Amino acid sequence: MASYYYYHFLLFVLVATATISEADSKTKLSKDFYSRSCPKLLPIVKDEVIKAINKETRMGASLLRLHFHDCFVNGCDASILLDNTKNFIGEKTAAANNNSARGFDVIDDIKTKVEKACPRTVACADILALAARDSVVYLGGPSWEVGLGRRDSTTASRAAANNSIPAPFFSLTTLKSNFANHGLSVEDLVALSGGHTIGLARCVQFRAHIYNDSNIDASFAKSLRSKCPRKGNDAVLAPLELQTPTHFDNLYYKNLLVKRGLLHSDQELLNGGSTSALVKKFAANKNEFFKAFSKGMVKMSSIKPLTGKKGQIRIHCRKVN
Repeated sequence: MASYYYYHFLLFVLVATATISEADSKTKLSKDFYSRSCPKLLPIVKDEVIKAINKETRMGASLLRLHFHDCFVNGCDASILLDNTKNFIGEKTAAANNNSARGFDVIDDIKTKVEKACPRTVACADILALAARDSVVYLGGPSWEVGLGRRDSTTASRAAANNSIPAPFFSLTTLKSNFANHGLSVEDLVALSGGHTIGLARCVQFRAHIYNDSNIDASFAKSLRSKCPRKGNDAVLAPLELQTPTHFDNLYYKNLLVKRGLLHSDQELLNGGSTSALVKKFAANKNEFFKAFSKGMVKMSSIKPLTGKKGQIRIHCRKVN
């Protein structure tokens, strides 16, 4: 009799384990997630991204940054796209995003075309992930497999964004801690910072570095002070990487070696130890940077995604259904 009960208990455990495993497999991100339900997804996103970058080359960097800032706040759930409601103040007016985050209209345009091709099927969070990858590739950078199957958040939090997105004034210690809190390594920190090889930054973001820091080339600081005074001109822009700000390469790291990082947080990577070694490695070998960047993007875009029955597939990326 005891063996009878043991057999049925064991059978129950095996069935339960199989059910759990099956559920887990359904919540994992997969590059083929929409292969049947929305086969036109990838070409739609790619075409729209290329169209947007051809219209304004800076947009590639903006779309990459949008995905980054989304994932660092409660995971990659498209919460950054939500407008304020009576129930919450969203992330668009957080310190790192206010008058700075861009590309919302491009995501709207992509979503409209995707909804027409396959209604109520593709999450805005997945569109963000694909748009970031396609932007990097079109600007000359590496590609990577984008896992798909995310769902969208039904809420957003300005406070969470203020507490989670790394700031341009962060020290190396704070940067390491911030990335570690998101499950990202020191190599991920240095590699993903290389995203600053494209794009622009506002005067307010680099003012303290060019006036107060000693780890900056004097002539470089002087040239920036002419457009970014101690007061005023907060919105004036400067390239994050001076030579080729619209081409994805490894010159960002070469600039750090000669103390020409635009942001305090950029130049902090050349502050000794393992981060300095990685800066030198990526400056010397673009392929090593591309490989580490791709690996880091896969990890970052997998931060706490909503899957299965969590969240929703938002019809309009700016608001909850």
